[in-house]
Amino acid sequence: MEIEIRFTSEPIVIPPVAWPSREIGAVLEFQGLVRELEHGSAVPGLFYEAYEPMARKILHAHLAELGALHPIAAVLFIHRLGWVPVGEASLFIRVLSAHRGEALDYLAASVNRLKQDVPIWKRAAPPAG
Repeated sequence: MEIEIRFTSEPIVIPPVAWPSREIGAVLEFQGLVRELEHGSAVPGLFYEAYEPMARKILHAHLAELGALHPIAAVLFIHRLGWVPVGEASLFIRVLSAHRGEALDYLAASVNRLKQDVPIWKRAAPPAG
């Protein structure tokens, strides 16, 4: 299974699909967008921070573990850091699999795992200065 993890301070640009095999039957893509309301209050965007070395390590472990439970061919994970305005993507995940069921299960589980213990934080205000 191929795992690619990227962090960027720029708007997420969705790359073309790289086909690792002709056996791919499902390509799923998820974008997490910044909403206007955060905990019931209107915000102009969110500021994301990460302890990147640890985030990469934990994410890689989670994504590999999930691949053993839900076999897939490849996953591309991109998370934006810094200020992300409302309506823009803070997260992009692409899953390639032979079958849609495994891809759907893997995608759902990967988003849930991300929110559990990966050191990526968000706040409604950009840093002062």
